[in-house]
Amino acid sequence: MVAFQLAYIGLGSNLESPVEQVRQALNELATLPLSRLTAASSLYASRPVGPQDQPDFINAVVALETRLSPLALLDQLQALEQQHRRRRQRHWGPRTLDLDLLLYANDQINSSRLRVPHPQMTARAFVLLPLSEIAPSLNFLQQPLSAWLERVEKQGLERLPDA
Repeated sequence: MVAFQLAYIGLGSNLESPVEQVRQALNELATLPLSRLTAASSLYASRPVGPQDQPDFINAVVALETRLSPLALLDQLQALEQQHRRRRQRHWGPRTLDLDLLLYANDQINSSRLRVPHPQMTARAFVLLPLSEIAPSLNFLQQPLSAWLERVEKQGLERLPDA
């Protein structure tokens, strides 16, 4: 049997009750086949990247141990987005649910469907701060997470109170 691999997934929503969309997605990620959710960050509110004529986002990051291949995991994540009625109308536009495969083991993947590590994660506080909450000693791209976090502005990021 294939060994478990550790993956990190970013979650975001800014439409149709974003807090509930993210909380529901957290529950759904815990039920993915051949996978187990091992950690989930707090929820964070952030301003949108790109077009500013949209609501703020709710973000989180989870750690998932999985036996799924990176592309099989991506397929599962995209299926969850579709269950949440995600529509891809414009780049960086509003969405009911966005699930990004941030890291998969120590793999570097550059295919037409998937890039890992996620290409923009090192510039996004709404990824790095929740990631540091659940994996403070993580290293990727030959740097500790703490070094990436020092380089990024907080971008109006606010941790939501635990509910």
